[in-house]
Amino acid sequence: MAICEISNGKITAGIDSMGAELKSLRNAKTDKEYMWSGDKTYWGRTSPVLFPFVGGLKNGVYRVGDKSYTMEKHGFAKTTEFKLLSHEETELWFVLESNEETKKSYPYDFKLEIGYRLEDKSLKVMWRVENPSQEPLYFSIGGHPGFKCPVNEGEKRGDYFLKFDAECIRSTLIGEDGLLSDKKVIYELQDGLLPITVELFAKDAVVVEDGQLHRISLVTPDKRPYVTVDFDMPVAAVWSTTGVEAPFVCIEPWCGICDSSDFKGTIEERKWENSLEAGKVFSSGYVITLEE
Repeated sequence: MAICEISNGKITAGIDSMGAELKSLRNAKTDKEYMWSGDKTYWGRTSPVLFPFVGGLKNGVYRVGDKSYTMEKHGFAKTTEFKLLSHEETELWFVLESNEETKKSYPYDFKLEIGYRLEDKSLKVMWRVENPSQEPLYFSIGGHPGFKCPVNEGEKRGDYFLKFDAECIRSTLIGEDGLLSDKKVIYELQDGLLPITVELFAKDAVVVEDGQLHRISLVTPDKRPYVTVDFDMPVAAVWSTTGVEAPFVCIEPWCGICDSSDFKGTIEERKWENSLEAGKVFSSGYVITLEE
């Protein structure tokens, strides 16, 4: 396990080889930190890569054909050591390949590359999934970056806002079992803004499907964005610890989603599941921009 840094004189990022997880994103001149610290009092992670599943499975189990496998929530990539593939001043790549251990819970051959590149005041997070086998590969992948909120001393999270590139959003509710329900909530937005209240996360994450969103910002009490996440994915979520005013908020772009409460199908029938043919490569990712 090692932290690798990249910097371009404007921002500096630190990435852990364990899970290829972004641990730090700082203003290079002021050293101001924007990532959540990973304090286990609230949530012990910072920005896990969700692979080969996003969210939870019904009963913690999924089926490939007539065989069943167990899998932890959000998959195993977040707790697996990645190999450093390349490390330059402003860009680095990690790689994880299928092996005997991964095949105990996920019977597919795969090659997962996670890259980070600095461009001006933005960090580009890049995902490449390769199918080296002769059979289709089914997977989900997602981001889960947590950001400081409040970001300034003496402020409260409850005075901050989320800003969306929409006038309203339709959210799919998470049920008590941690899976998708059939209930929806409509959030009407004023200038795209939604207050960050404790009640907002009372039912777990706010999950938005069908490509409704492509940009989400965290906004200070004076309504200035300080961090923005841009993406082109079918699902996005915002989340923080339920029931308390935890000092962070996650903005999560997803190519995949958790099971619904009534799901009974196989892996290829999962909602928003990705299918990759033999020898093909899937590419996606998102961009974090520091606005201050």
